[in-house]
Amino acid sequence: MSKEKIQEEKILHPASGYAMMFIGIVGMLLGIAFMVLGPIFGSLSGSGFLIGVGITLGIIVETAAIILLCGLKVLNPNEAYVFTVFGKYYGTLKKPGFFWVNPFCSAINPIIKGAPIVTSNGGRNVSISTGGREKKVSLKAMTLDNKLQKVNDQLGNPVEIGAVVIWRVVNPTKAVINVENYKNYLSIQCDSIIRNTARQYPYDTSEDGDEKSLRGSSQEIADIMGRELQQKVEEAGIKIQEVRITHLAYAPEIASAMLQRQQAAAIIDARQKIVEGAVGMVEMALNKLNENDIVELDEERKAAMVSNLLVVLCGNKDAQPIVNSGSLY
Repeated sequence: MSKEKIQEEKILHPASGYAMMFIGIVGMLLGIAFMVLGPIFGSLSGSGFLIGVGITLGIIVETAAIILLCGLKVLNPNEAYVFTVFGKYYGTLKKPGFFWVNPFCSAINPIIKGAPIVTSNGGRNVSISTGGREKKVSLKAMTLDNKLQKVNDQLGNPVEIGAVVIWRVVNPTKAVINVENYKNYLSIQCDSIIRNTARQYPYDTSEDGDEKSLRGSSQEIADIMGRELQQKVEEAGIKIQEVRITHLAYAPEIASAMLQRQQAAAIIDARQKIVEGAVGMVEMALNKLNENDIVELDEERKAAMVSNLLVVLCGNKDAQPIVNSGSLY
């Protein structure tokens, strides 16, 4: 089957399952009646031919009724069937309800095919084949929890990043035919997108703060990841609804050093604010003293006053006042 044919989804409009179930049950009863009444009437009339015709016709009708009933399908909301007939794409059923389709159709879903169910039996894990499970494709919104990845940011610093992807299948035909396993395909593409995007931005903003960063622009970075991931999974019939960064931190080997760096930067910023405020307060005090003519200070006294005020305002501990009862000189 060519790639161009599977890009267009064929929506099936099957017959009602209730009517076909009634016809199938009637056919099975007729088949039983032929197999029972044929030998009875043949025995009464002494005709072996009538017995053979009754049994043969009953077997044919019974087999046809059983094959007819094999085409009954039940579909729940937000689910879909993708059918093939003898290796060729037949159509997709999305409408929920009870329907009848071609009995020779087979539903395909690479995720369920060959995937074992692991159960516990007396402390041992037992794998059970899923060959008999209904191969429906879920159209519900699902979550992909991308585990932590260690990548290098734009500056080469190793960081740990994790994300959650909210997604759903919108084209089940593409999902089961274009790719081998659409869930694995999405997971691998998500890993690749997160790694490539994280390498393009620094963990934190620089001093000028103009560029985007993983920490400061996390939502914008997540939106970029979502757009790039949507382009990659378009072929698989998947719609990316949302991408969110759930974990972001420096790698453990540099976390301590980066913490000290952040603490030093915070201390410098705090000291700068304190000094700016202290200088403003000293300037205001000198201006008020001069305006109100409270005391006349020469340059030497002003310098001493400025020094004392800066020590008091910029110190880490409360100043201990010393009362001078004599002259300043």
